[in-house]
Amino acid sequence: MMRSTIRAGTDCTSPLLKDDGIRGVVQNLLCLEVPVQPDTIFATLDQAFPIRPDPRTSTTILSGLAKQRALDTIILVLSWHERKDFELNCRHFSVVIGACGKANLWTKALQLLHDMPRRQVEMDTTTFNSAISACEKAGNWESALSVFCMMACRTIEPDTITFSAAISACEKGSEWENALHFFRVMAQSRVNPNTI
Repeated sequence: MMRSTIRAGTDCTSPLLKDDGIRGVVQNLLCLEVPVQPDTIFATLDQAFPIRPDPRTSTTILSGLAKQRALDTIILVLSWHERKDFELNCRHFSVVIGACGKANLWTKALQLLHDMPRRQVEMDTTTFNSAISACEKAGNWESALSVFCMMACRTIEPDTITFSAAISACEKGSEWENALHFFRVMAQSRVNPNTI
C-alpha cells in the first residue's frame, strides 16, 4: 500500500481550517492519519465542498497534494470526484499520473491512463507526456514506446516533451536505434528539439 507523507513544516495542530480556501483543504487532507482512510478523506472533502467544486479548484487541490507527494490521498480525492459524479478532466489525470511517475509508480500511472476512456475523460498531449515520463523515470522504455504508439493511434500530436521523454526512456534502456528513430520522427514532425 502506498503511504502519504507530511512534509516538515505542515502545521497539523490547528483544528479543521474554515474559510482558509484551497490551501486549508490541502493542509487538512495532509494532516489526516497515515495510512489514510477513504471514509476520512471523503468526509473531509464533503465538509469542505457541500456543493460541487469547479474543475479548476479540483486541479489545484490535486496539484497541492502532488507537491507534498501524498499519493494515497490524491488517488482517494480522484475517487471522491468519481463517487460524487463530479467532472473529471485530462488536467486532473495529468496531475495524478505525474505524481505516480515521481513516486516511481509507473504501473499505477499507466492504469490511470488506460482508465480514462472508461471514465469518459479525453486524453491530451499533457496526459500522455505524464505517462511517458512516468515510464521513463522507471527506466521502462518498452512501456514508454507503447504509450507513444497509443498516442499516435489516437491522433494526438506529440510535442518536444513527448519526444524528450521517449528518447530518454530509450537511452536508459540502451535502445539507441529507437532513440535515433525518435530524433528522426521529431524532425519530420517539425518539433523543435531545442525548446527544452
